[in-house]
Amino acid sequence: GVIEDTDLGRQIDCIALRLGIAALRAEPQLRLSINMSARSVGYPGWMQVLRRAIRNRPDIVHRLILEITETSAMQMPEIVKIFMEDLQDKGIVFALDDFGAGYTAFRHLRSFCFDILKIDGQFARNVDTDPDNQVLCEALISLARHFDMLVVAEAVETAQEAQWLRMAGVDCLQGYHLGVPTMTPPWAKAG
Repeated sequence: GVIEDTDLGRQIDCIALRLGIAALRAEPQLRLSINMSARSVGYPGWMQVLRRAIRNRPDIVHRLILEITETSAMQMPEIVKIFMEDLQDKGIVFALDDFGAGYTAFRHLRSFCFDILKIDGQFARNVDTDPDNQVLCEALISLARHFDMLVVAEAVETAQEAQWLRMAGVDCLQGYHLGVPTMTPPWAKAG
């Protein structure tokens, strides 16, 4: 949040995109999510990196997932919607990150056409024992299903949370229970 509205934030998005594209080039079996800010849509350097990848390596485009936080997408919904429509036609997948943490107007959710909805970790945490989180997760899963989105739960830290979320219909899980942040990506360790 501290750098979200700064030029440094845009530069970090550029670096993340370059590194992600390089990983996709090097690993033909890899599908990779890259976080971005909606503000990067209007940043010429970031768009150049993305356009170059689409032009020079169209084979990687179908393995690229761009994640935009709910809060970021709501800052400029009309611009994000146009950006997404253009790139979805080229095969890029979009994930709505941290869903439930921001203030999405449901009319925007319907018009965005995200491919993936990522339930914010505050709702997945202790979901196996917290009835409020259970109701909220079920509602978010139902909402995602209605709009034909894949569902990912963030911040899954225990086997019990993972089991509850799988039984509730979550497609993918993300969190320390499954893997911790590392400087060496898992696909690099396999070789």
